[in-house]
Amino acid sequence: MLTEKKAIIAGGGRGIGKAIAKAFVGAGAEVLLVARNKTDLEAAQKELSPLGRVEVISADVSLETDSAAVAQKAYDLWGRLDILVNAAGVYGPIGPLAEANVAEWRKAIDINLFGTFLMMRATVPLMKKSGRGKIVNFSGGGEGAYANFAAYAASKGAVVRLTETAAEELKSFNIEVNAIAPGAVNTKLLDDLLKAGPEKAGEETYKRSLEQKASGGVPPEKAAELAVFLASDAANGISGRIISAIRDDYRNFPSRLKEIMESDIYTWRRIKPQDRGYNW
Repeated sequence: MLTEKKAIIAGGGRGIGKAIAKAFVGAGAEVLLVARNKTDLEAAQKELSPLGRVEVISADVSLETDSAAVAQKAYDLWGRLDILVNAAGVYGPIGPLAEANVAEWRKAIDINLFGTFLMMRATVPLMKKSGRGKIVNFSGGGEGAYANFAAYAASKGAVVRLTETAAEELKSFNIEVNAIAPGAVNTKLLDDLLKAGPEKAGEETYKRSLEQKASGGVPPEKAAELAVFLASDAANGISGRIISAIRDDYRNFPSRLKEIMESDIYTWRRIKPQDRGYNW
C-alpha cells in the first residue's frame, strides 16, 4: 500500500511510533525515525532494517531547529516527502491541576502540541513541492475531559483542532491531515500513569489502567494499521477527521466518502441544544 513512499515518523523509537514504522516498512515505505533517545533509535533501526530502508535522526521535535533538521535530512535522503506521522507524546504532570508542576505542564504542551506543529511547519513545504502529502497526528486524550491529566488533555485537544484547521488550509495543495485515537495501548505512558499512583491519577483511572496492564491493552498494531490506511491512496479524499483505531470501520470509509466529508462525522464540534431535540 505504501510502495516507494517516503515517511517521517516522529516518536518512532518505541511504542506506537515503532509499530507504525514496522507496518510502514512492511507496506513498502522507506522511513526516517525521529526520537530524542539514541539508544531507542538504534535498537529500532537494527530491528526493522531487515524489512526495508530505515534511517534515523536524534532530535527534539519541540525545538524549531531540530524539526527543521529532520525535514532537511528527509530532503537530503529522498528529495521529497510523502508522509509525516506525529507519534511523539508525553502525559506531562499527573494529578490535580492546582498542584501541577508548571515546567512539566509547559513541557507537555511543547512536545505534544508544538512538536506536532513544528514538524508540520517544517515538512509541509516538501509536500507542497511534491504536489501531495499525508499527515497523521495523534489525538489520544483530546476527545473529552480527562481529570488529573489536564496538560495531556489540553495539548491533545489542541492537536485535534490543529488537525482540522490544517486540513482545511492545505486541501488546495492535495495534502490531507487526520488524527488517530489509538485506544488504551500499553506504552511508557501507561507506566508513567501507574508510577504516579491512585492518589494523583485518580482511583478509577488507576484501577482501569492496572486492568489494562494485566490484559495487555490495545495492541499498538491497531493504530499502525490505521496509520498505513490513512497514509495510503486508499484514504484519498479523507481529511480533517479524528478516527478511532478500535471503534471506527475505517476500511469502509472510501465507500462512504461523500457522507463523511460533507458532514461533521468524525470531527470535534460544540453540541447545541437543538442537536439534542431541545428548542432553547
